[in-house]
Amino acid sequence: MTRRLFFIAPLAIVAFVLFIALGGAVVRQLWNWLLPPLFGWHPITFWQALALLALCRILFGRFGPYLSPRSRMTPEERDRFRQRMRERFGFGPSTRESKGPQTT
Repeated sequence: MTRRLFFIAPLAIVAFVLFIALGGAVVRQLWNWLLPPLFGWHPITFWQALALLALCRILFGRFGPYLSPRSRMTPEERDRFRQRMRERFGFGPSTRESKGPQTT
């Protein structure tokens, strides 16, 4: 068991470093391909791309699986939430439907 761990640990470290390097390279390539022609911003280096990737992960992501608060709602809570949003933004039943059928 320890022999197997002896070979897997360095491989995992190398894979992690390659994954980070690939992420930084992809962010740099996308930034330099897209943003300078569109907005006139300066191209960035690999280290700036890596820092940008880390910043975005800190601000917008989480380390691990993320479940939104809505996914933890019960079906009844979800229905009440949807109904309140429909009423608030005017997507509820129209006045004609709520009064019933009209005869002319």
